[in-house]
Amino acid sequence: MDWYGYIRNYNDIFFMFLMFFIGGLFLVKSIEKKGAIYFVRDRIKRLFIPFLFLGTILMLFSYFPAYYLAHQSTNISDYVIDFFTIENWPPGPPWFIGVLFFFNLILGIIYPLIKEKWNRHSDKISFFTNRPVAVFAVLFCITFILYVPVAYCIGAGKWVSFGPLDFQLSRLLAYFGYFVLGAIVGNSDFDNHIFSSNSRFVIQWKYWLIVSLVFYSAVTYHNRTDILGQFVDNGLMPEFVAWMIYYTLYVGTCTASCMAFIGLFKTIVKRSHRLWNSLAENAYLIYLLHYFFVLWGQFFLMKYEIHALWKFGIVFLFSLAASWITAFCLRKINIVKTYL
Repeated sequence: MDWYGYIRNYNDIFFMFLMFFIGGLFLVKSIEKKGAIYFVRDRIKRLFIPFLFLGTILMLFSYFPAYYLAHQSTNISDYVIDFFTIENWPPGPPWFIGVLFFFNLILGIIYPLIKEKWNRHSDKISFFTNRPVAVFAVLFCITFILYVPVAYCIGAGKWVSFGPLDFQLSRLLAYFGYFVLGAIVGNSDFDNHIFSSNSRFVIQWKYWLIVSLVFYSAVTYHNRTDILGQFVDNGLMPEFVAWMIYYTLYVGTCTASCMAFIGLFKTIVKRSHRLWNSLAENAYLIYLLHYFFVLWGQFFLMKYEIHALWKFGIVFLFSLAASWITAFCLRKINIVKTYL
């Protein structure tokens, strides 16, 4: 495995968990501000409609290079038929938007019914401000309980699709748990407590990054050598115990990484800046657009014999700049700004 593979796999372990946590962070304040009914209508407009229509159109354009390489054909009608039938309407990265919409819908409906209990849980978040070890222990247990039993029973790589809605079944419950946890934290005064610049949770982000890399190194070592499988084959431990050890390392990586990167970005982003503000304002549309530029950028670079590191850098900078500029220009159009 090359260096890119290590980075990609490390990112895959924790990134979407953290994304769903952030996705829930401002949910309760939005419901309180808009009211449950208007909140749900707003989520349909800003999440479901862009996911269903814009996501589908963008993925149709994005996946054409893959179809061309596989079939050596530029027949558009055959490609569209293949996209919706053979490939079963692949959503690409916007799958996250679809799942996020349904999570928003669920909490938007039930929050008014459990508001008092929700507030009591949120009031307890300040307890963890200077107790990062306690945060790790609680988050580790939540992740383990919500993820491991499902992944062990059905397999970690199982995906399920319903039309354009596509998700990793083994992670769905854990994703929802992180989303709910984000909503609980978001209902507290987190900027002045657990995520404040003086919080030990934030200050000690480097230590949690090291912890995550230690866990990930152990996961990677097993993936390369199958050391736990060898122990099972040699009768040194039961298969179930080997799996639980592996999942403990996996969950440890996920938990520590989420803590590390929350602290990292709270540390480096301390004041407003035009560049950060522009990125924040256009981030949603950048997320929807970037995959198109990534795949086409890779496609056009295939014929050039240059080092993978250079290709990575070119595609990354090109897709970021192109999607950012495109998002900035599109958001000047009133109807686009209404939905995105």
